Amino acid sequence: MSSAHKNLSIFSTENLPDISNKKFAIVVAEWNEEITNALADGAYKTLITYGAKTENIVRVSVPGSYELSFGAQKMAQKPEIDAVICIGCVIQGETKHNDYINNAVAQGLTAVSLKYDKPVIFGVLTPNTEQQALDRAGGIHGNKGDEAAITAVKMLAF
Repeated sequence: MSSAHKNLSIFSTENLPDISNKKFAIVVAEWNEEITNALADGAYKTLITYGAKTENIVRVSVPGSYELSFGAQKMAQKPEIDAVICIGCVIQGETKHNDYINNAVAQGLTAVSLKYDKPVIFGVLTPNTEQQALDRAGGIHGNKGDEAAITAVKMLAF
């Protein structure tokens, strides 16, 4: 179901694990900063709401979404990190750059997750317009950061 038909901030919270002793890394792309900061704030607040401790959440920045894979790898290789949440936003422009970046990031994050046997979450918006991004960064369609954080929590129970 597309987010145009679902609120990203509404999800099932049944059978969530205790995350009070789990450590999370939130890796945030600086490109499209207004949007990525809103997504990262949503992820942070959701983790706190469901039991994470503030001292167990680390936020690091990378220049853009393309660099999320490397940032995720640096965080995932740390034994104390239990899950990595990657936050970015690649807005379609006049060229096809977004297709290449989004594909590379998706493949990169999957590879990191499998290599380190840890949840590495794709919290990257891939909208056609800035307005669509804003709608999914706390706007009318909720916050993709909320969804990314709850996905990390659920994958820790897997």
